[in-house]
Amino acid sequence: IFFRVSMYAPNTSPATSPPLYGAPPSLPPLPGAPPVVPTGPVGQPAFKYEALETAAVASTKKLKVVAGVLGLLSILLLAATITLGILYGTKGGETTVTVAPTTGPPSGTNPCSGADPGFSSIDCFDSSGNVQALEQAGANVTSGYQGSFNASGRTPITTPLYAAGLCPVNVHWHLGTEHYSAGQYDETGSGPSTTVSSEQMGYQCTSYDSTDSKFTTAYNWQNCVNMQVGQTYEVHWPSSAAGACGTLNQYQTPFADGVFCNWATVGNTTYEQIGVQAQVFIVVNDESYYYPNLIRGMIVDATSGHGSDMALYTGSTTGSSKSNTVCSQYAPITWQVDRKCWPISASSFDK
Repeated sequence: IFFRVSMYAPNTSPATSPPLYGAPPSLPPLPGAPPVVPTGPVGQPAFKYEALETAAVASTKKLKVVAGVLGLLSILLLAATITLGILYGTKGGETTVTVAPTTGPPSGTNPCSGADPGFSSIDCFDSSGNVQALEQAGANVTSGYQGSFNASGRTPITTPLYAAGLCPVNVHWHLGTEHYSAGQYDETGSGPSTTVSSEQMGYQCTSYDSTDSKFTTAYNWQNCVNMQVGQTYEVHWPSSAAGACGTLNQYQTPFADGVFCNWATVGNTTYEQIGVQAQVFIVVNDESYYYPNLIRGMIVDATSGHGSDMALYTGSTTGSSKSNTVCSQYAPITWQVDRKCWPISASSFDK
């Protein structure tokens, strides 16, 4: 799936854009970008404008123009191809300078390559039926649900992940949900009558309405592959205190390389050093549900309720290769899961 994210200057960003829960206090500046100034309670950056002059204008009158920045960060999650593009323009469109995009990962050696310890999956139970794996994911995150697995002594991170020193090292999403939240995304959920993807389907949101055009009007996808209006997707932001935080190597595929990039520097309490944010969306063709910069972390908005009703637990990595009998050894790690299903515009993924 091809995921492109735009970084907007303040005067072009939607006025109602929510803060991002998992955003670190600052991100590495893109090549040639002006300084980034952290603002807001969770450090969502705002771009600082600087006055520019063009020689042609300066020769006739001293005209100062303000430089805006539009950064396009594209990640081909399954093929590890990253596209960066930066567009500089002046207020009013008087002068535009375009910097050609760079295709592919940063030049040089990837310091995180091969950092994944390569833990193999194991049987969840031994031949006598005894549990031999640590706690797993995805869990039932319904409010009030209490599981029976004893995970005492392993407390998940209870602050925003960036506040605990973690940074996101990858963004990916699943067709349907891996988690279960009764009344929000569960076995009663539904979606389009046909799917455009052969991937294994998870639970779906219960808010799908085949009589409402925003769930059924096709969207002209430009970058995303095999995605569909009306369908449910669970987005994951794997994060780590051992990531190459604040560098061009921060985001990695496979994501375990990013998680363990600098592991020797942080210690072995995995549930304190590794976390995953998860948020469930149903895609609609309606721009009033547009949210920018999903690559930086899950959406939190006190007014709308995004990120307010959260389930925090320790679990494991997930994927279609795991089941009730085959378990992950990448455990325990922190999970922070939004219990609600949220509508989101198709363009939020595609831009």
